[in-house]
Amino acid sequence: MQNFGFAPAAVTVAVGDTVVWTNADFVPHTATARDSAWDSKSIAADSAWRLVARAPGTHAYFCVYHPNMQGTVEVR
Repeated sequence: MQNFGFAPAAVTVAVGDTVVWTNADFVPHTATARDSAWDSKSIAADSAWRLVARAPGTHAYFCVYHPNMQGTVEVR
């Protein structure tokens, strides 16, 4: 999370991998799955949140506070 965007916006991981979102902005963000599979809740500036990828498929997500921030996690 940097400059009000997810970088990279799309990632591909294997089942069991850990995905880490690190907030490099000065405001809080979230990583919230559109299908409600996960929700990081608020990630403060200079903080991180981890997710172990368990469900195969392509999972779209966004920031609740800044809905223009969008990304995908593809789990194979």
